[in-house]
Amino acid sequence: QDEAGIPGILVGVSVDGREVWSEGLGYADVENRVVCKPETIMRIASISKCLTMMAVAKLWEEGKLDLDAPVQKYVPEFPEKVYKGEKVAITTRLLVSHLSGIRHYEKDITKVKEEKEKANRACKLTKPDQDKEQKEKEGKGIEKTDPVKPRKEHEGEVKSRNSKPGRRDKEFEQEEYYLKEKFESVIESLKLFKNDPLFFKPGSQFLYSTYGFTLLSAVVERVSGQKFTDYMLKMFHDLDMLSTVLDDNEAMIYNRARCYVYNKKGRLVNAPYVDNSYKWAGGGFLSSVGDLLKFGNALLYSYQAGQFKNTDGKLLPGYLKPDTVAMMWTPVPKTEVSWDRDGKYAMAWAVVEKKQQCGCCRRQRHYASHTGGAVGASSVLLILPEELDSEAIDTGLVAPPRGVIVSIICNMQSVSLNSTALKIAREFDKEKWAQYID
Repeated sequence: QDEAGIPGILVGVSVDGREVWSEGLGYADVENRVVCKPETIMRIASISKCLTMMAVAKLWEEGKLDLDAPVQKYVPEFPEKVYKGEKVAITTRLLVSHLSGIRHYEKDITKVKEEKEKANRACKLTKPDQDKEQKEKEGKGIEKTDPVKPRKEHEGEVKSRNSKPGRRDKEFEQEEYYLKEKFESVIESLKLFKNDPLFFKPGSQFLYSTYGFTLLSAVVERVSGQKFTDYMLKMFHDLDMLSTVLDDNEAMIYNRARCYVYNKKGRLVNAPYVDNSYKWAGGGFLSSVGDLLKFGNALLYSYQAGQFKNTDGKLLPGYLKPDTVAMMWTPVPKTEVSWDRDGKYAMAWAVVEKKQQCGCCRRQRHYASHTGGAVGASSVLLILPEELDSEAIDTGLVAPPRGVIVSIICNMQSVSLNSTALKIAREFDKEKWAQYID
């Protein structure tokens, strides 16, 4: 909070399905001196993509959605695409992993390529230094957890602690971040990008695209037979996420925080007015840290439920099937993650796989996360599953969910939160095992 000059920040931690820490720090409304509290509601930005993926997965499980069918099967309003004279197909599976070729906020493909080349060069230059620093830290017995972020194409992910207040991430210079038009339907919002050319052949490259999720919301709407927003709100009700709502400017939403940015002079000002109805699925929901913990636990429970034996039928099924969550958390080839150099993108989640290359060296734990950056807001949700031992599973000594979940939301844009969430998760995980040993 101090490093980045954040007016207000919310943090929540869950251990083995139980919320153990939920707190608001600073101000939800600076002008009126309204302090943050656990119930405060803020923009969760791109964590909205994870919520949308839950809906996609549910419809797929029910046999209503074919992940590999061209999107025109469900949304004929989206024109068929041609890339370099060849007819190409965009599928739901490509959309959820950002492999579709649909643009993000930047319309100029030359600028996108230049940014990628710069990022790749920066990655190559910093890699030897990172490895040297990593070896030095491991030699001292310190685990390095703060990943360097050479790529910045993900919205809002920038090291604000190394920049002066008021310095704006290039991402937020895009005009479409500041749309004020209210779209009455997800089909209507397709007009923003549906006739634009693809940046590459679908499936060949990775390009983070919030507009890809706008198209995804149209798919969910047609497959479910309900308005996308109605379907999502019903799902939130089923998951007991009663504080998770649409980022609707007109609605009376109690405990909603105000959003802030720094101006060119480095002074705190209210964030510009925006209407996020063009991107409900990719960045248009508000929530509390408590609701995000519930969402994370629903996923973690679903993921682990199939591993437990000898429960005598006492274990309720998860919201999703274990294999479905495993599929969602399986890294997809050709993807990348701007906020975590150890990770790959999966299906609307960034995933770090379990890995240890040499004995007595750094051990990489399996976890899933997603960050978000919106006008006047930043967020992260991180799930660190427990590495279950076979004895506990077979004897039924424990029940899911097992692991640590961390959610952080703040009312300031361009704040990098993933490494902080990972540090917090590891501290609570370490404390949990210390209690078992005692």
